[in-house]
Formats: sequence, C-alpha cells, structure tokens
Amino acid sequence: MTKLRDLINGKDLIVAPVALNPIMARLARDSGFKATYLSGGSLGWYKCVTEANITMPEIASVCLDIRAACNLPIIVDAGGVGDPMHIHRAIQLMEATGIQGIEIEDQIMPRRVEHHLAIEHLVSTEMMLDRIREAISARTNPDLVIIARTNSIRIPDLGIDEVLRRGEAFKKAGADAIFIWTNKPEELRMIGNRIPGPLMMFAPPDGFDGFEMTPAELAELGYRIAASPGAAFAAMYKAAKQSYECLAKGVINPYMERGGVRANMLEAHKTCDLEKLVEIERRTMKD
Repeated sequence: MTKLRDLINGKDLIVAPVALNPIMARLARDSGFKATYLSGGSLGWYKCVTEANITMPEIASVCLDIRAACNLPIIVDAGGVGDPMHIHRAIQLMEATGIQGIEIEDQIMPRRVEHHLAIEHLVSTEMMLDRIREAISARTNPDLVIIARTNSIRIPDLGIDEVLRRGEAFKKAGADAIFIWTNKPEELRMIGNRIPGPLMMFAPPDGFDGFEMTPAELAELGYRIAASPGAAFAAMYKAAKQSYECLAKGVINPYMERGGVRANMLEAHKTCDLEKLVEIERRTMKD
C-alpha cells in the first residue's frame, strides 16, 4: 500500500473518504480509494456528542480498530488538540496507532460547539506555530504527515490576506501540508496561487461532478488531498433512519426492496472476511 507521504509528493489529487469504523474503511478500500479520513466532525455526530467532546484516546481507539482491519493510510482530524504539551502526547498516541497523517488546527481548547455554526474561536498565529513546531519535535516516524489547518477564512473581519499570511506562516514553521478551509473555487485558487503545496481541502459535499474546478485543475494548483468528511456518514444516517422508520411502520424499505436485507448481509459477510475466518477455524479446530 502506498504511503501517504508518497501520495502527497505525487502529482494527483487524492480523495480520502470518511471512515469511522473498520467496515467503512474496507468499503472505501474496495471502492479503490488510496486513503481514508477520520473526520472529527462526523465522529462527533457518530457518538452523539459533537467534535468538541471527543478525546484523543477515543480517536486512538477508533484508529486501532480501523488499522487492524484495513491497511489504507488514515488521515486523522485531531482538531485543536491543545497546547504544545498536549500536542506532544497526541503525536505519541497517533504514531502508536500507525496512522499516517494528522491534521492540527488553530482552534482554542476546550473547543466550542459554535464551530459547527461557522463561529470560530482561534488561538493566535504564534500559538499555532508552537503547536506545529512541537508536533514536528515529537514526531519519531518521518512518514507521519503533519497537516496544519485553519478555518480563519470564516471570520468575517479577518480578511483573505491575513488568512493567507497565517497559512504561509504554518508552512514556514515546517508543516508538511496546509489546509485552509473553504468551499469557494475563487478562494481555492487564491490559496493555491500563493501557498506552495502540498495543500489539503474538503471535497465538495456532492462530489466533483458539477463542481467548478476539476481534480486535475486543483492538483495543478498544489492540492494533493481532498477529504470527504461527511458524505458517507450522511448516507449511512439516511439509510439507517429510513430502515427504522419502515420497520416501525411495517412496510418494505424501498431503498432495500424485498430480499435486499439478506443479500446485503451476505455482501457484508464478504467484506468482513467471514469465509477466511471459517477456513482458519475449520483447519485448526479438530473437535
């Protein structure tokens, strides 16, 4: 399996779909993706507590489960994590799980739930630079990719020039990749024209079909990672919600159709390597 560092040093934009558990990671792998993204936001919704309440040991536990089942590189959204001292332990924990990319933000800690309402509370640029430097200092695996992220573009009075200066400072401090959050093509172009790659972005919520910029155009600007933080989670939420509603009403789920549950359960058995595990059991158990 190709390392994340090698992927970002290539010439292509790598789409990394959200994977919150082992079976999602395997489905991503089987669909041909080269990396997965453990979104803090979607993990917060998955646990019904919001990202602000997710701890690093919880994230590490999820990473271990996924890594045991799938060898795709994992990019972890570690959020603000905390002060440089907290960053040090976060890097140790993440390296122990075998993940290959960690995204560190300039959010304050403890995080505010208002982040989900596009109201940002950020630390100073200097504090973020200390976080980046400590992450680099704590790193013992040279293949771990440190991604510095800022959502400062959502602060109305800050101005795009200050946002870009912040990104430039992150790059100068030694971050391997820069992620300035935006979903606007004109801003993506401004970032790519001013800040050297590798760059990270979020993939459009509905994918690149119909988006104003193609993956090739974005790659030309230096973008190497396009994480899809919520598409698969939203699909899972809708599918489960519809399944429960149909079961409660005593009607056939039109998404599955009659017989669909059994057919898809058999497909899930294949994804989970049931046949392989049965073979091991039969070969080793004599009674």
